[in-house]
Amino acid sequence: MILLAGGLFLLYKATIEIHGAVEGEDDEKKPANRGATFGLIVTQIAIIDIVFSLDSVITAVGMADQLWVMVVAVIAAMIVMVVAADPLSAFIEAHPTIKMLALSFLLLIGMILVADGLHFHIPKGYVYFALGFSVLVEGLNHWVRRRRNAAAARQ
Repeated sequence: MILLAGGLFLLYKATIEIHGAVEGEDDEKKPANRGATFGLIVTQIAIIDIVFSLDSVITAVGMADQLWVMVVAVIAAMIVMVVAADPLSAFIEAHPTIKMLALSFLLLIGMILVADGLHFHIPKGYVYFALGFSVLVEGLNHWVRRRRNAAAARQ
């Protein structure tokens, strides 16, 4: 149930974000105070972290014999996620194609979680290959764009 609910949550959030990016949310139509509360943001981060770490926790239970090892691993993952959230968010906002790629990853991961929740297992190797290939292509796009901009600046 947790995998299914988490997957549906990710599908919903990513779809809303992609829709907003594609439709070009009009600033004039937005409410003046649309900012999310600190509590809402922390709750969403906790839900996403729980969903993402569930697989890791199950793996850790199978690999580790001591409870303290599992607890430390989960706490460390949450700390890294909270610390890395702002720099990653700033980078993604500065690069719109990276933002769309990240949202696409959320759609992919959401679908995988829904599939797992419905007892349809998708081998992780396929997922990692798709993610890695997408990151490689996006990296090449940024490299080409940077070279093109540098050449245009020299002229």
